[in-house]
Amino acid sequence: MVIPRGVVPFFVPNRPVRGRLVRLGPLAHALLMRHDNHPKVTELVGQALALAAGLSTALKFRGTFSLQAKGKGAVDMLLADCTDTGELRGYARSDAEMLDTLLASDPAPAADALLGTGYLAFTVDQGGDQNRHQGIVAIEGSNLATMALHYFETSEQLRCHIHLACEQTPAGWRAGALILERVAGAGGIDPILDHETQEESWRTACILAGTLTDRELLDDDLPAEQLLYRLFHSEGVAVDRARALSYGCRCSRSRLSGILQGFSDDDLDHMAIDGTITMTCEFCHYDFRFPRDEMHGQVMQSRSEG
Repeated sequence: MVIPRGVVPFFVPNRPVRGRLVRLGPLAHALLMRHDNHPKVTELVGQALALAAGLSTALKFRGTFSLQAKGKGAVDMLLADCTDTGELRGYARSDAEMLDTLLASDPAPAADALLGTGYLAFTVDQGGDQNRHQGIVAIEGSNLATMALHYFETSEQLRCHIHLACEQTPAGWRAGALILERVAGAGGIDPILDHETQEESWRTACILAGTLTDRELLDDDLPAEQLLYRLFHSEGVAVDRARALSYGCRCSRSRLSGILQGFSDDDLDHMAIDGTITMTCEFCHYDFRFPRDEMHGQVMQSRSEG
């Protein structure tokens, strides 16, 4: 599944404001329904997917951008990543007993209650010999948007406005994001504007962005250009070339087979149930089944070659 206009970059001409409007459309439903999560956990994963898509398209890189939240709460792992070509995937790992206890006391827990204390990490992995860039901060804030803002304020000294939404609509699950960034330096800014005027432009853009509702953000029938005009027409807004998003799990049978070759015969015997080893991808939730007797032959061959 491909969403041709999944991310629409935009900017306010001659002002220190640029951003991305992210709308996953039916791709959100396809990704989120691969896991049987509680709706509140599903909402959190959908927001993470939209945030990863929006942040990845702001960078110039080849590889994978990922965000990971790891905490001590009912959801101890949240992961979403997006490649430079827009391939998107994500999942959450939760403890059923802890989640039931939390929901009994709070039927609609916020992200901080779900995740608990822990850290938030953003990583750019370009593979090969390229440097792997990672930034990590403690989880701060009640929702994923404020957690991300805390990261940018403390680690990148970057001023942003982030609105995330994920809901189950009559058309299925939908997720989206609006991300504004205060442009640093003089790039794209009218040189005659003094600092205070630039600051006022940024404050105005944030106020206008704050009027956005989740319903507008997730409305399939409201075109991106119309929504951006509705928000920022008083300041003037220009749209850049849209970026496509698609379902993009990178699991493969051959890759998992290679992993199994690293285990001993005893380990493989313990993994096998009724003569079959089953490996489940955490992202796409697809089961790969390997006959134990075939894996025995591959392991023996690997050892003999070594």
